[in-house]
Amino acid sequence: MNQPIRVLVVDDHLVVRRGIRALLATEPDIQVVGEACNGAEAVTEASALNPDVILMDLVMPQMDGIAAIEHILANQPTARILVLTSFDGDDNVFPAIRAGALGYTLKDFGPEELVRAIQRVHRGESSLHPAVARRVLQELAHPYLRPNTADPLTEREVDVLRLVARGDSNQEISTALRIGEGTVRAHVSNILSKLHVSSRTQAALYALREGLAFLDDKRTTI
Repeated sequence: MNQPIRVLVVDDHLVVRRGIRALLATEPDIQVVGEACNGAEAVTEASALNPDVILMDLVMPQMDGIAAIEHILANQPTARILVLTSFDGDDNVFPAIRAGALGYTLKDFGPEELVRAIQRVHRGESSLHPAVARRVLQELAHPYLRPNTADPLTEREVDVLRLVARGDSNQEISTALRIGEGTVRAHVSNILSKLHVSSRTQAALYALREGLAFLDDKRTTI
């Protein structure tokens, strides 16, 4: 039997935290291992608990969600963070994605959608609420999403990037390209470095912007 997905819930409202905990308690493959009421506490709890997925609110006292994401990823680069908030404005969405959040969903999401988002982020895939995805797609035309690099991607890195944009996990990419998972991880690290981005979500956006991946691919998950 697979181990449950260990989740840290970060929100400054006690009622929200308890509601999420009660909801996820009904899911046999998800376990809430801790709570935090602000960004500073989230950084501490993430370090102490090393959860599989962090559900992160954005507007909180002491340290907001964006700053918390940046601090957590600076200390734990492999942390997987799913933003769960009431705000879908550009001033929240894009800073969260640039900070390295793998997913961004809204509190009006239904329970089943939230569970699926947690599962996808746990697998290392991106997961965006439809309303947020529309905003992101509109931003694809903006020039800042085209990273400048003097070190172009190799042919194999482009192959890996296409599969990352499709939402494939490292294991799935390994199988598809018949290379080891360690090699896949190395390629993904090189891709992020060359494109000057901090997450697979940002790399997927670049792939879409450059025509390396397409929205009619049923598995594209931004």
